[in-house]
Amino acid sequence: MSSESDSDLIFKALAHRRRREILDMLKEAPRTTGMLCETFADMDRCTVMQHLKVLEEADLVIAKKEGRERWNHLNSLPIKQIHDRWISAYAGHALSILDRLKSDLEG
Repeated sequence: MSSESDSDLIFKALAHRRRREILDMLKEAPRTTGMLCETFADMDRCTVMQHLKVLEEADLVIAKKEGRERWNHLNSLPIKQIHDRWISAYAGHALSILDRLKSDLEG
């Protein structure tokens, strides 16, 4: 992750439930845009493509055109970088607080 603005793009992309659902699907296997549109039949194609654009801007999805189809692939590296930068640091801190609390309670 090269900058805070990159982190902001990732957090923005992850903030929407539908985009997280798209990432969950892509975790299983790459999908064409058409496949994603079929899965999310309650959204029109334009809306699905807007969500994919946000995910691409955050580098969470890599799209490759093959003939007439656009294949969308999950890029999990930015999520790992968010985990390494934010989640693991705070989880470690929380665990140390719990360890101290346990020690204090056990006397």
